[in-house]
Amino acid sequence: MFIAAIVGLALAWAYSAPPFRFKQNGWLGNSAVGLAYEGLPWFTGAAVMASGLPDIRVISLALLYSLGAHGIMTLNDFKSIAGDTQMGLRSLPVQLGAAKAARLACVVMAAPQVVVVLLLLKWAHPWHALAVAGLLCGQFALMARLLRDPRGQAAFYNATGTSLYVLGMLVSAFALRAGAGA
Repeated sequence: MFIAAIVGLALAWAYSAPPFRFKQNGWLGNSAVGLAYEGLPWFTGAAVMASGLPDIRVISLALLYSLGAHGIMTLNDFKSIAGDTQMGLRSLPVQLGAAKAARLACVVMAAPQVVVVLLLLKWAHPWHALAVAGLLCGQFALMARLLRDPRGQAAFYNATGTSLYVLGMLVSAFALRAGAGA
């Protein structure tokens, strides 16, 4: 837990403080936050429960969901496009424009979940894989709405599609727990 706390602290510092200031670049900042918000807590919780290094399956899913969280962070940046532009912050909506950033966010969120579904199938958790796939299909429907009006629908997608994403994380965690005794 101490090492995880140090990693989290280092990511938080690098996000905001010089000389790195990852926040100034959407690629770096979103990656740091995705890792710190999604992967690190999942890894740390699993390490505590396992009293040591978690199973490689846990680490794999934590990394995949961390990658997908990059898309969530991209969507969070839609609310501050004007301010980011004025302050010289190179968020992805500023760098790519709203339409391209929204498409990127959708791909970055969906691709890791497809891999999660495939891994759950490989690990003999077909019902959990089906549930994650169903949640992803719900996200696809919501993504279509987002892509029609990225600036206007980013907040809506964050409230709905991101909730489905997080539910997929929960289902995936249950799958791994279900397989722990097997």
